[in-house]
Amino acid sequence: MRIGTSALGVAVLTTALVGAGQSSARADTIGGEQLAGTGLVLPPGAKAPPKSKASAFVIADAETGQVLAAKNPHGRFLPASTLKALTAVTLIPKLNKNKRVQPSREACNIEGSAVGLVPKPIYQVDDLFRALLMVSGNDAAHALAEANGGVPATLADMNAEARRLQANDTVAKTPSGLDEPGQSSSAYDLALIARAGLKLPSFKDYISTKTAKFPAPKGYYEIGNHNKLLWTYNGMVGVKNGWTSKAQGSFVGAARRNGHTVIVAIMRHEGSFWSEVADLLDWGFANRGKVAPVGTLVNPLPDHTPTPLAKSVTPIPAAADVATTTVEKSGTPLVATLVLIGSLTGGLVWIGYGIRRRARRR
Repeated sequence: MRIGTSALGVAVLTTALVGAGQSSARADTIGGEQLAGTGLVLPPGAKAPPKSKASAFVIADAETGQVLAAKNPHGRFLPASTLKALTAVTLIPKLNKNKRVQPSREACNIEGSAVGLVPKPIYQVDDLFRALLMVSGNDAAHALAEANGGVPATLADMNAEARRLQANDTVAKTPSGLDEPGQSSSAYDLALIARAGLKLPSFKDYISTKTAKFPAPKGYYEIGNHNKLLWTYNGMVGVKNGWTSKAQGSFVGAARRNGHTVIVAIMRHEGSFWSEVADLLDWGFANRGKVAPVGTLVNPLPDHTPTPLAKSVTPIPAAADVATTTVEKSGTPLVATLVLIGSLTGGLVWIGYGIRRRARRR
């Protein structure tokens, strides 16, 4: 009899803690409770967006911040070169665009996509931002980091900016987006970062430029924007695409029609995503202002408000671990959980006491 009572008590306690943990986790989700899941999130009565092979996506109204539809919005993935949007949002306000820069040999020899820098003082910061956002120059990302005091200082600034934007799924380990263990972002965060970038005139100028002259040791050469939709999609403003063999395809972009801007972010797409992004943008324009939002792109925190650095890995907790996960996130769930434990423990003591009394009477 005692064994059965103990098992019942443990089951009741576990169920209560799991329920409390899940409820708190959803309530703590940046952007709203509906964005906590991994599946497709749609407004009531709305037609589903066109199918996408992406593991995650977000469709949002840039002006209002309303999230119109999403799939696994807070799922953390390798961002590839979409992380360069955060590099730009972080450094544009900090660096004088007319500053002359001589890249190091390390910057010039960085792996992956490059604009073709040479270790000569022939570049301005302005040139490097164009190379960063137009042709996804990893060498330009490294050179900009050097202009900002070095890569470690720049990564600290990028992660601080991510926290300020409440892009808490994002951890920067490189200024270029080249894969590194622990680096991550989410479709929701990419949309947040893009929205912040669109408020910077220089950022909008860089991402919307189709071709530009880039300095060379003797004269210049022409560079072209890698965002294919800038050339083919009506109203495309730009932002950033990315790809590595580990991250697969990722993209965050914005388009403007009839005075309204729609943002689409996708992550971990196994193939060519351009037509799918165009379809998602079309869905966004067709539904913005007509459907109830499923969440919101939150506003940045005040500059003086510190927030903890996001963890690089987000495992799905087992049922027995949910209470612990919830306690670590906030002081309020901790108090609630302790009260719940106390109440249930007290109840189990009285149950055991009553059983012992009945046994003695027999």
